[in-house]
Amino acid sequence: MKRRTWLRTLHRPLAVLGGAILAMAAISAAAAQEPTTEENVADLLAALDTTWLLVAGFLVFFMQAGFAMLTGGFVRSKNTANILMKNMIDACVGGLLFWAVGYGIAYGASDSANGFIGWGDFFYDTYEGFAGWFFQFAFAAAAATIVAGCLAERLKFSAYLAYTVVITGFIYPVVVHWAWDVNGWMSAFNEDPFLASGYIDFAGSGVVHMVGGWAGVVGAALLGPRLGKFGPGKQVNAIPGHNIGIATLGMFILWFGWYGFNPGSTLALTGGGAALAAKVAVNTTLSAAAGGVAAVIYSKILTTRYDPGLTINGILAGLVGITAPCATVDPWAAVVIGAVASAVMYGAVLLLDVVRIDDPVGAFPVHGAAGLWGVIAVGLFSSEGGLEQAGYSDPSKYGLLLGGGFDQLAAQLVGAAAIIGWVVVTAFILFTAIKYTIGLRVPQEEEEKGLDLLEHGLDSYPDFGPTGPGVFSPGA
Repeated sequence: MKRRTWLRTLHRPLAVLGGAILAMAAISAAAAQEPTTEENVADLLAALDTTWLLVAGFLVFFMQAGFAMLTGGFVRSKNTANILMKNMIDACVGGLLFWAVGYGIAYGASDSANGFIGWGDFFYDTYEGFAGWFFQFAFAAAAATIVAGCLAERLKFSAYLAYTVVITGFIYPVVVHWAWDVNGWMSAFNEDPFLASGYIDFAGSGVVHMVGGWAGVVGAALLGPRLGKFGPGKQVNAIPGHNIGIATLGMFILWFGWYGFNPGSTLALTGGGAALAAKVAVNTTLSAAAGGVAAVIYSKILTTRYDPGLTINGILAGLVGITAPCATVDPWAAVVIGAVASAVMYGAVLLLDVVRIDDPVGAFPVHGAAGLWGVIAVGLFSSEGGLEQAGYSDPSKYGLLLGGGFDQLAAQLVGAAAIIGWVVVTAFILFTAIKYTIGLRVPQEEEEKGLDLLEHGLDSYPDFGPTGPGVFSPGA
């Protein structure tokens, strides 16, 4: 009896104690699941960096509209739909190929990756890396689009479909792996750079623009010039585009998109990325402006006219030239780089005429030649502080013209030579194979009438084209 009374006496305090223990356990469990302040901040910063990368990728992708307007304006009206069709398919094919194959070759994370080629992450489905994939896809699509400008107005659409698959899925991703992957043999992100800080190409003067420009000029050489472009002896006939207005619009869209291309290549806003992105935006602006002003001056001196087409390409050359050194040079150097890039572009235009290679929109001078200059400019103008801010491994080996020695310039020259060698050889094999299988060039009759009508079954301007009732010439 006494024992029962004793148990009853303890029952209430034990219940209270047990409830308290359960409550403490529940609170402890809830506290363990509730993110801490540090975790919340880390999640917010990660979201900020992801948003930055996505927005930058959106801007780069919008450059496809700029390329479409630029090339559409620089070709004749009878070929407008054809070049616009190629721009559309570049984005579509680029998306599928880069997802299935290209990204795996560029950044493949498996143990099979080596200095030459990545191998892994095919048919990409790594959720944590989707923002990075999207940003890189936009770059890949841009590289393929550059090639179309060199081959405009006489290339078969079937041949275009063949080459864009190979360039997007293989030729371009290999260069990306060399230069931007941590395993790449010449990459500045490699733990053991081969010279100075390794090959530095912050946003792709070489990786993107040289690949497109040099592949395009190889294709143009094998394809041959448009009918009527070159006459007897050294005669060169101008074949003007049909709409300088939309070409100018395309240039401004591209300039706008470049603020995703260059500042976005910081890949983050945190950890000093925002300040670096702001500097890159300033350098990008100054180089483009200097390229445009220089082109106006060059055109007046050499042609006695203020040429709007040359000015458009001068601005674009300034943008291409600053793309590699945009993070490592000071603003004054960006002005010099843009002005020289414009001169290099114009020199390349004259050189193509001498060797009788027809590039209707000036894609090689703008992207191939000015891109090469941009790669070299890294080794000439990069400042010690610029290399340090951008996070490269050996800031003491800065630009030659600033007193930093020859090492970084040597790295840039080796990298540029490797890119040109790879692209020229692979593009030559690719275009030669196409030429002797399905064929590269449309028949003469189709070229004369226009690719729009016979390749796509329509007029870009039906009121004024060959099937319309208008009074303008069908060949305009």
